Amino acid sequence: MTEKVYNVLFLCTGNSARSIIAEAVMNRVGQGRFKAFSAGSHPKGAVHPYTLELLENANFKTDFARSKSWDEFAVPDAPELDFVFTVCDNAAGEACPVWPGQPMTAHWGVPDPAAVEGNEAERRLAFSETLRMLNARISIFSSLPLESIDKLSLQKRLDDIGKADAMDGAA
Repeated sequence: MTEKVYNVLFLCTGNSARSIIAEAVMNRVGQGRFKAFSAGSHPKGAVHPYTLELLENANFKTDFARSKSWDEFAVPDAPELDFVFTVCDNAAGEACPVWPGQPMTAHWGVPDPAAVEGNEAERRLAFSETLRMLNARISIFSSLPLESIDKLSLQKRLDDIGKADAMDGAA
């Protein structure tokens, strides 16, 4: 019997930085157990160049990276989602489409590195910090015993991962 592959969608407003980084991290950390996607409520139409540079420098694949609408995942032939995580505060407050399969959802807000002002080093540091935070949260999530945990307990753990700043340093 083959192990179930869980489909995970990371949402943000612009789908140019945080959600793209989360998608890359999940696809690596999930080691085939998870298939990640990302989308935005109002996609920018292009991935932020610092996002691509950061991922490439950390040896992540970037050929998947494109800024796209969450509408792509609300159509009948879209992948059935098991989990949907918002990674920005704006997307968390928006009315989301109805996702096929009624996935579990949680908010894992991360500051927007693209909104950071300052010199180039400060802006690049913000992207690195985003990668660190998302890697920590996704590592914790991907180590959960999904097959043996009840939905209520799992929902609490998903919510806790998004709330606990202390967890950002774990993993």
